[in-house]
Amino acid sequence: MLKSVLSTIGAYKLYEKWLWRQVKRGTKPEHIAIILDGNRRWASDKALNPWLGHEKGAEKVEQLIDWCLKLDVKSITIYAFSTENFGRSRNEVAEIMRIAGENFQKILTDERIHKDMVRVKVIGRVHLLPESMQQIIREVENATQDYDQHFLNFAFAYGGRAEIVDAARKIAEKVHSGELDPKDVDEKMFEKQLYTSHLPKQDPDLIIRTSGEERLSGFLLWQSAYSELCFLDAYWPDFRLIDLLRAVRTFGNRKRRFGA
Repeated sequence: MLKSVLSTIGAYKLYEKWLWRQVKRGTKPEHIAIILDGNRRWASDKALNPWLGHEKGAEKVEQLIDWCLKLDVKSITIYAFSTENFGRSRNEVAEIMRIAGENFQKILTDERIHKDMVRVKVIGRVHLLPESMQQIIREVENATQDYDQHFLNFAFAYGGRAEIVDAARKIAEKVHSGELDPKDVDEKMFEKQLYTSHLPKQDPDLIIRTSGEERLSGFLLWQSAYSELCFLDAYWPDFRLIDLLRAVRTFGNRKRRFGA
């Protein structure tokens, strides 16, 4: 009720503009990562089918991209579907794949992507996805592979442990073939084998998670070592520009020590 009243009198808009001015003057993260959580619970609270929550969540991603581009965020990494999510019901997984496939298809003709030169990449075990979706992903990645002004990453069929295992396997194969000397394996070498190796800055400055859960759930386990964390109570479909601006403002006010 209070939210409706405040929205009607325009208080939120005024607050949003005030936050925007603060954020513009402050320190902004170069790389923001977001764990999209709460789609199913949002739908459940409204007695809707779970995939309607995923539909609404996909619409919110569209808004998020706009907001981050306006903030001139260089890289965005979105945790949309984990390897564990394959354990959900067959119908729900099928609906998620359908929604994701349709949205990846839209990227091909999205003016923002091409105007702002956004390189789009899916990180994860893409080979686990349906072949039709893999094809769309290849088309999107090929169409944007030469862009370097912004980077938009979708963690899909992703697992942080899986990423580290896959990186270790690549290094082991290179050592086995004689291409790499074990003595040359260090952190920089390891990072070059990660799914995020194409990014100018692999480590997120800020990781946001919605829905009230306070854990990373395997998201960017290597890259998140010194990321600032922000946990929000709102379910992902209810995420607002105000929430993003507050998180960025909080980031700007923190003193980062990187273990020092």
